[in-house]
Amino acid sequence: MTDIHKRETRVREVIIIGGGLAGLSAAIYLGRSRRDTLLIHSDRSMAKWEDDVQNYLGFPEGIAGNAILDRGRRQVERFGVEMVEDEVRSLTRGEEIFHIDTKRQPYHAKRVLLATGLTHLPPEVPGVRECLGRSLFFCKDCDAFRVQGKRIVIIGRNNEAADYALAMLHFSPSVLIATNGKVVSWDESHAAWVEEYGIPIRRERITAVEHDDGRLRGLTFGRDDRLNVDAAFATRGDISHTELAESLDAKVDAEGQVAVDACLKTSVPGLYAAGCVTPANCQMIIAAGQGAIAAQAINRDLFEESLERHTLPRCGVTVHARSA
Repeated sequence: MTDIHKRETRVREVIIIGGGLAGLSAAIYLGRSRRDTLLIHSDRSMAKWEDDVQNYLGFPEGIAGNAILDRGRRQVERFGVEMVEDEVRSLTRGEEIFHIDTKRQPYHAKRVLLATGLTHLPPEVPGVRECLGRSLFFCKDCDAFRVQGKRIVIIGRNNEAADYALAMLHFSPSVLIATNGKVVSWDESHAAWVEEYGIPIRRERITAVEHDDGRLRGLTFGRDDRLNVDAAFATRGDISHTELAESLDAKVDAEGQVAVDACLKTSVPGLYAAGCVTPANCQMIIAAGQGAIAAQAINRDLFEESLERHTLPRCGVTVHARSA
């Protein structure tokens, strides 16, 4: 990984902010397109929380999220993209150039791709973080398959929590909703379905988590009411990292995600977004796909700009007529 120590004044063609699956995928495509690209990351990708990724194409035995990131970074370096670990403090836009201020130094670019992702909010339960990615999950599409036949608790109180509990019945007959001391907020339809399918609800506050090296063994409600548990899913919500987009007045949808078109363009010219910071289904393979789409769109955008401004590299090869 390149470490840039001196103050940089040149204008990059592309700067990618975020080093998760979307950012790395975009960097690979832009590097192979010979674009002057810099990737700035803070080493906080949500992929690091995934201990065993079983639904990423090409890894039939599964792979750790950290391993995917490590492989991706090596692949990015192979194609000449510089990477730097840094904290982006602000993003502004001049007439044609974006200016990025970081903890270490400023950078400048013609195009910017935001791949800043989101953060899942763990439940407000002491001791639960040790179980993240091992027996406490956020995504049923990713991890329900892993907990077939186990004793599953859905921690939450909204429509999503009810949906998760109902969907888990395809994987296990032992499903329970724990509201963690909060009043339920799901609607009448979800309340009727929860009752119809006999899903029990525990409304007391969860006071303790029992686990063995991150593998859940039980939850304690109140003072000493223990429940045996093998796996849990949290539905507290997410925080989309849209601050940089919003600082440029980029449009954000009702769910708090950056609005993009089919080419991953935002409402701000030259600004793109990909991965979980957009309305895309937050899956690793989808994030990687979006990174590739955004990179191809950016490359095309820069190419068309070069044609308009007559700034493409000139042909320097003399073509000789074929001898008779």
